[in-house]
Amino acid sequence: MKNDFNKQDELSRRAFMMKAARTYLGVGLAPMLGGTLASNAYAQSSKKGEKKPADSVIFLNMSGGMSHIDTFDVKPSKKEVQGPVEAINTNVDGIQISQYLPKTAAVMDKICLIRSMSSINGAHDRGQYALHRSYAPRGTIVHPTLGAWTMKLKGRKNPEIPGFVTVGGGAANASAGFFGVKFAGVPLGRPDEGLKDSVRAGSVSEEDFDRRLKLADAMNKDFHAQHKNTEAQAYDELYKEAVRLMRSDDLKAFDIAKEPKSSRDAYGNNSFGQGCLLARRLVEHGVRFVEVNLGGWDTHYDNFTSVEARCQVLDRAYANLLVELEAKGLLDSTIVALTTEFGRSPNIVAEHSNGRDHHPAVYSSLLAGGGFKGGMVYGSSDSKGDRVKKDKVGVEDFNATIATRLGMDVSAVLHSPSGRPFQVAHKGRPVKELTA
Repeated sequence: MKNDFNKQDELSRRAFMMKAARTYLGVGLAPMLGGTLASNAYAQSSKKGEKKPADSVIFLNMSGGMSHIDTFDVKPSKKEVQGPVEAINTNVDGIQISQYLPKTAAVMDKICLIRSMSSINGAHDRGQYALHRSYAPRGTIVHPTLGAWTMKLKGRKNPEIPGFVTVGGGAANASAGFFGVKFAGVPLGRPDEGLKDSVRAGSVSEEDFDRRLKLADAMNKDFHAQHKNTEAQAYDELYKEAVRLMRSDDLKAFDIAKEPKSSRDAYGNNSFGQGCLLARRLVEHGVRFVEVNLGGWDTHYDNFTSVEARCQVLDRAYANLLVELEAKGLLDSTIVALTTEFGRSPNIVAEHSNGRDHHPAVYSSLLAGGGFKGGMVYGSSDSKGDRVKKDKVGVEDFNATIATRLGMDVSAVLHSPSGRPFQVAHKGRPVKELTA
């Protein structure tokens, strides 16, 4: 029996524990899958004289391959490349971006714009995998995401609520890989759904709830005595975290309905905009890592219409997020990263209704807050936006730069259960020139 149990995969064990929780306690474990159990973080202490590390990350994932030429790396002198999109000035002399991003242009003084990103992955799945994990996918292992590394190396800031949350984008972006479930994120499908199953069922009284907890505790002790399985023990700890969360006042952080209508409207009435609002609320309550996804950037067809529509959503939410974080005194301690898996080709494909194809050779990403310099451009592409011209930044370097500003030691080596060595950003090197 013991051997049979140990052969079950993680999803089977997860399903068993969820069902038991819902049956006996009247509460689900789904929202707690992102709760870290880290009590001994491996965070690197800041050295004397160094800038204080950032506390949190808001990671804005432009999934689908955002066109750099039509957003942050405009080429106004090359109309055959730029097409109908005009360049506009920002509030920083010498920096121009797309006409589709006027609100972002007004806060460019808060943003470090990297125009020399480059990836070797031209397929969406592999590109997104590398973006989140800094490693290439392997059939024999699942690597932890950057959010999971943050939980492992930094631990929670607020022990009452999950430290890693994703909004949209699917459960894969919340994965902890070989770190195990206790370092995974909470995947929310929508920003307005809150944490599902995080309140006591109305049909279960407080007295009955406590009675069921004692019964479950007794069953668990007997179960663990017979089956020495680390994953099952981890889920036992998730029970305790679920109960703490249910009784925590910090649950209100997940309820964006508590925000004034004017604030909700400012972000835009869409999933990404409200996700950025939720991210701001979560970092206010001590959540370490929040990812918000904005898809729809796969513009093989009708590129200019599609990019304009995506930018209308992005521009409003992103600019407002930076403004509100600064107003609340949180921008200096919160890294706001905006990136994508690759860019789009300089060639405009007429037969695809003026579409652009995948282009990993060069693209753009943004960093703001968290000790990064504002109002600057790092690196450059060539005159067509086809290749990196100066100061190439790989995906691993980008993630290493974020990790370093969080105070994480990117040279530290951790081992998988099979004994293989891994680092938070693979072999990435932090770009020190971006730090204020």
